[in-house]
Amino acid sequence: MTSPLFEDFNERSKEVSKYFIFLKNMEQGTIKLSMEGKSGKPKIKQIDPELLKTMKASGFLLLYNLVESTMRNAIEAIFDELQSQGISFDEIKPQLKKIVLKNLKKRNPDQVILNLTAISIDIINAGFDKEDLFSGNIDGRKIQQTAKDYGFSCTTDQAKTGHGKDLLTVKENRNDLAHGIKSFAEVGRDQSADDLLKIQEKVVNYLRQILENIETYIDNQEYLDSSTTTP
Repeated sequence: MTSPLFEDFNERSKEVSKYFIFLKNMEQGTIKLSMEGKSGKPKIKQIDPELLKTMKASGFLLLYNLVESTMRNAIEAIFDELQSQGISFDEIKPQLKKIVLKNLKKRNPDQVILNLTAISIDIINAGFDKEDLFSGNIDGRKIQQTAKDYGFSCTTDQAKTGHGKDLLTVKENRNDLAHGIKSFAEVGRDQSADDLLKIQEKVVNYLRQILENIETYIDNQEYLDSSTTTP
C-alpha cells in the first residue's frame, strides 16, 4: 500500500514523465499534427519548431511545480504527524521549536489564540501555513537546508540523483519564465528532449529519495528531542 506521502508525488511525477516522453516523440517526428484540409480530408503537418521550443520550456514549469508541491506536502506531513500523535512543544527537537516560534511570529495573535486549547500541543500547528513554505526559491540547496532545519536526512544516491543539482536549473528557468526575463522560445531553444528527460529523471529520483528520508524520519519519530525521551 502506498503511503499518503507518496500518493500525490507518484501521480504528479507520472504526469511529468508522460509530458517529456511526448516531447521526445514530437522532436523525433513520430507525433505529427492532423488538420482538416479544404477538401475535408485530414492534412498531416510537422510540429512547428517554434511551438516545440515553447513546449520544452513549459517542461521546466511542470518540473518546478512537482518540486515545490512535493516538498510543501512533505513538510505538511511532518506537522500532521506531530498533531495526530499529540506531540507537545517540549518534546520536539530544539531546531523544530525554532521553526514553530518563527511560524507564530508571522501570525495574528488574535487568530492564534482562537486555535489554542491545549497550548503545549496546539502551539505547534497554530502558526503553520504550508503556503508560506516556498515561493519560487526551492532548489537542491534549499532542500538540504530544510533537511538540516527539521532534522531529516538529505543523503541520496549521487549516481541516480546528482544530489539535486539539476533543481537549480529547473528553478532558474522557471523563474526566468515566471518573471518574463526570458521568452519560452529562449528557454526551450538550447534544450533537446533527451536533455530534458535526463533532468526529469534525476529530479524525480532525488525527490523520491528525499521523501523516503522524510518517511523514515516520521516513522522513527526523529522529530523528538532525544534528551527528553525515556531510554
